[in-house]
Amino acid sequence: MRILLISPTFEEHNKKFYDEILKTFAINWPSITLQYLKSLTPKQHDVEIVDERYETIDFEEKWDLVGISFFTATAPRAYEIADRFREKGIKVVLGGYHASALPDEAKQHADSVVIGEAEGNWQNLLNDLEKGELKDFYMSESPADIKNTSLPNVIETETVNSLIRGLIKIGGVEATRGCPHGCEFCAISNARFGRIHRKKPIDQVIKEIESIPSKYFIFYDASMSIDLEYTKKLFNKMRSLNKKFAAFGNTNMAKYEEFLRLANEAGCMCWQIGFESIYQKGIDDSGKKPNIVKEYKKVVKKIHDYGMGVIGSFVFGFDDHPKSVFKETYDAIQEMNIDSIGTTILTPLPGTRLFNRMERENRIITKDWRKYDLFHVVFKPKLMSAG
Repeated sequence: MRILLISPTFEEHNKKFYDEILKTFAINWPSITLQYLKSLTPKQHDVEIVDERYETIDFEEKWDLVGISFFTATAPRAYEIADRFREKGIKVVLGGYHASALPDEAKQHADSVVIGEAEGNWQNLLNDLEKGELKDFYMSESPADIKNTSLPNVIETETVNSLIRGLIKIGGVEATRGCPHGCEFCAISNARFGRIHRKKPIDQVIKEIESIPSKYFIFYDASMSIDLEYTKKLFNKMRSLNKKFAAFGNTNMAKYEEFLRLANEAGCMCWQIGFESIYQKGIDDSGKKPNIVKEYKKVVKKIHDYGMGVIGSFVFGFDDHPKSVFKETYDAIQEMNIDSIGTTILTPLPGTRLFNRMERENRIITKDWRKYDLFHVVFKPKLMSAG
């Protein structure tokens, strides 16, 4: 079979000059989801991947199956693509966070929907399709065993690290999957089996890192500080690889100097940390247990002491956020001496406990999924206006 796998972006008419600038000058992170699917596909099938951030879909080409993986903000575009292919009689399967959260909605635009992780489901789906017995839904009954799952860096290096536009080309590695913290707003830990933390054998991760042709890469793991002993062993083995990387982590890592030393020696340039809020109540209510607001400044200093940078993420719109939160957060960031920050608006993504609570409280003000991009207000804040 000829299979086309697509990662959609926003609708064509929503593309802005700013997006084009980001494509050209930003550090581009290669998507791993479709690469995983390709690596899971039996070799007798011909698989092509289109990432709409960098490529255009040819709707006139003939395919036996089109697979689309998408997030909430790109759901309308994903449905538009799916509908166009189905009009031509081509089978379409949808998956990803949004399709898994709202499978019945996704099914209106697809022949089949994969709910949750692809391992196991994808092979069964392809077998059923060849037999003409495609099911409406495919859902795993147990968490995927990632111990024998490798990113295609090992199998097909030139594909997973494709030459996309950007000043810095980087690869991607997944050493672990899942996050046990279960934050109310998090799409990862609220996904099916998302709170089950799984780890690959360290030697396998080392092999994947070695296969990346570029010097730089990113760990896609939700957090590399969930199992400190595992990560310390991994970093210890990475010291001789001469690679540079960035990773996501929690504030708890700063308590362990041996961990920070090994991270630096392994080649870590910076940590992306979700500080989320400067108010402890909102942090506690969300369930993000590792975050202690009064220790934020110490966390940044300690990471700096070991020669690594900090990219801090902050979210606005928690129930304890008054209008003054913006100025107070700015002042706190200046005092913390963070190297770089990213700010977003609290967004109740479908499938999360936050979305369910907002619906119960009648606070959702729109289900125009295009606005669920973390930069639009889609709910009624408690202490501020939505406008």
